Amino acid sequence: MRSVAVILPDLGASPETPILVSYWHVARGQRVWEGDRLVEVLVGPTAFDVPSPATGRLVKIHARGDDAVKPGAVLGRVEISEEDEVEDSRDA
Repeated sequence: MRSVAVILPDLGASPETPILVSYWHVARGQRVWEGDRLVEVLVGPTAFDVPSPATGRLVKIHARGDDAVKPGAVLGRVEISEEDEVEDSRDA
């Protein structure tokens, strides 16, 4: 099995604007599908959802509620099983 990092993209905020983790939509251990919203972050008064980079299970959460993060930060990890990889190749 391999895992993929959930990375906070550059949201275009100025470096002085704090970015805070607001809410995880998925609990550790839950199954997710590529593109599903995983975690909400706040940039000033605006909320953004960070999607899952792959289909699998959320196995690690590195940033929790109210943690300050920067673009490029690893927020969590999604583990991809062999079963998920086979399913993804069939869908392509």
